[in-house]
Amino acid sequence: MNINPFDLLKNAQNIQSQFGKVQEEMKQISETGVSGGGIVKVTMNGAFEIVSIELDPIAVDPRDVPMLQDLIVAASRDAHSRIQEAIKTKMGPMLGNMDIPGLNV
Repeated sequence: MNINPFDLLKNAQNIQSQFGKVQEEMKQISETGVSGGGIVKVTMNGAFEIVSIELDPIAVDPRDVPMLQDLIVAASRDAHSRIQEAIKTKMGPMLGNMDIPGLNV
């Protein structure tokens, strides 16, 4: 059985390109979760990134709602980044520092 290393490299590049396209397509998907009878709404994209949070003013002081929304989104993104980095640090050597979809920051 003859294996051409150039064919393997070309196939790997194609697979990597396809993964990149899938990752971009996943970011275009959007769903909104609801809790508290609609008092809290969280919208997330297909890459599991929180893109917005809506709080009914009845749940908090209305003067603080926009700031609270921004803080929740920022804290969620920070936690997500920190978890990704921790996984890369811990598992990177075991995986040979491969570019794993969902773990690239």
